[in-house]
Amino acid sequence: MNMNIISKSGRQPAYKTRGASGFDIQAYLDEPITLKPGERRLVPTGLFFEVPEGYEAQVRARSGLAIKNGIGLVNGIGTIDSDYRGEVKVPLINFGDEDFTIRDGERIAQVVIMKVEVVELNLTDELSDTERGEGGFGHTGV
Repeated sequence: MNMNIISKSGRQPAYKTRGASGFDIQAYLDEPITLKPGERRLVPTGLFFEVPEGYEAQVRARSGLAIKNGIGLVNGIGTIDSDYRGEVKVPLINFGDEDFTIRDGERIAQVVIMKVEVVELNLTDELSDTERGEGGFGHTGV
């Protein structure tokens, strides 16, 4: 499968290893951004994707930034729909205890392309029974 990408920086996203599920994307900045603890910012990438119909691009945190610096995505995983054509921007948050500076060209997130199934939504008055039922939020124990 192919996916068309426009890159204002001229940098092409790439899978870093043969077995990688996602490709890294980089910040596209005129000047560095410093995230203070608890601060969140929308970080531009200069990338525009044409995600194939029937797929989504999932923007995910980079594990190294998360564990070493406490940097994650505000919404956990971001979705880029197949009909979106705007710039990919990454909503980063600093969960850490120290300021974190993001520089142009720094890898800030990874993108995984996933197949999407569209279901028919049916309004009803009742749902089928299951063993679990309405149990949630730790009902099965620790």
